Order: sequence, then structure tokens, then C-alpha cells
Amino acid sequence: MSRLTQRFNDLHERGRTALIPFITAGDPNPSFTVPALHALVKAGADIIEVGVPFSDPMADGPVIQRASERALAHKMSLRKTLELVQQFRKDDQETPIVLMGYLNPIEAMGYEAFRDQAQASGVDGVLTVDMPPEEASEFLELLKASNIDPIFLLAPNSTEARIQKMGAMGRGYLYYVALKGVTGAGHLDLANVENKLKEIRQWTSLPLAVGFGVKNAETAAAIGQLSEGVVVGSALVSQIEAAQEDPSAALLGMTDLISSMRHALDAASGSLV
Repeated sequence: MSRLTQRFNDLHERGRTALIPFITAGDPNPSFTVPALHALVKAGADIIEVGVPFSDPMADGPVIQRASERALAHKMSLRKTLELVQQFRKDDQETPIVLMGYLNPIEAMGYEAFRDQAQASGVDGVLTVDMPPEEASEFLELLKASNIDPIFLLAPNSTEARIQKMGAMGRGYLYYVALKGVTGAGHLDLANVENKLKEIRQWTSLPLAVGFGVKNAETAAAIGQLSEGVVVGSALVSQIEAAQEDPSAALLGMTDLISSMRHALDAASGSLV
């Protein structure tokens, strides 16, 4: 059983929703990332998505694009991202880590080399934004053989056939993109989210995590009533960006946001401890 599956099982038994923050590796500088990961766990994160900086992040809005730019200015790469995960694992063997990024850096490294390094670094899941399932079979078999969960995105316009395919091929959880467009865009329509999640659940038993548009504790709590996981990305990265010259202030801003979301999620589910 993967760390992701174990974490969702544990949360289900306790009546809690997974809080899944996203940060970009190396933003605003490489020395910030590992302390930030530990701070997020302490603030209430259950799973962490770590973005691999990329020069052409087509699914990301301006906030996360700028995070990639700041990280790339410090020569961050896929290999260096994996090294940061490995550093985090020295003091945390429990919190699941999901790499989120694009196919080009993985192809440049090579599927097997990436799989080997990801496994050695302690990566639990991989979400490759621009890898369609029709072209993913070789890569997925490598990941699954190493107990690394391949995670797929579903969108408001995903068809029944697409949902079935993603549900069959994915592991760990499915990431539902609650808005059409890029990260950080628009306003969530909770009724639409609820209806789409009901449709998705007809075809998969995987936990469903909802992201794109989760901006504050109130939104997180509302989404948490509908899903097994809540992903917060742009709102969190904005806290880092606002205090990028002051690491202590950046840590405080992002942990305050995650702590408020954790409290709101637990209060809404009746699982405050």
C-alpha cells in the first residue's frame, strides 16, 4: 500500500478531509523549500504537491508561472527538485509527496532514470499535466512497479469515457480541476463541483481532491464537504511571493493560511481535535 493510499485511509477513519498544499520547488530560492515543506506539515498539511519548475507551464496561471521563473533563476531542475524531496525525507518519512509538473523534463531525464531517482528520493505520486493516458502506459507501468502512484487530472468537461479511463489508470487520488482555465482563475460554482463529483464517483472509488480556485478557509471548508481532498496552490504561492525577500514572513504567511484552512475543514467535518 502506498503512502498516499494509507494517508487517505487514515483520514477517512478519522472523518477528516485531506489538505493538500502546492508549492514550487526552489521558490523563492532553493534553501526555502525544505523548511517550507516541514512548516506546511506542522500547520496541518496531509499531503504536499511539489511543483517542478518549467519554462512553459501551460496549465498554470500567472502566480505559479512567476514562481517557476523565480525558481529557474536559481537553476532549479527536476534533479534538484528530487534532491530537495530527499532532504525532506531525512526528517519526515510519513507525509506523502506528489511531484506535479510537465513531461518534457521527465523525458529529458529518461523514464527509468526518473523512476529510479523518484523512488530513491521518497516520491509517492507523480502528476504529469501534459501526459495523455493514451500515451502513458509505459511510464505508468514503471511507476506502479515502484509503488509510485500516477495521478490524473479531470476537468468540468471530462467525458464519461475519460473519467472511466482515468479512474482505471490512476492511483492514489484523482485531481478534479474545478474551473476551466489555468490555476488561480475564476470563481468556484459549488453546485457544479458537487454534480461533477457525483458523476465521477459512478466510475471510480479513488479519493477525489479538488483544486483550482481554492482561495481561503471558507472555500476550503465548502469544498471539503464534497470531496476527500482540497488542493490549495495559487493562494499559497501568493503568500510566498508577497514576502519573497523575507523568508520568515513568507513562512508565516503560508502557514497562517494552511492553519486557517485546516481549522475550517475540521470544524466543518466535526473532527476538531
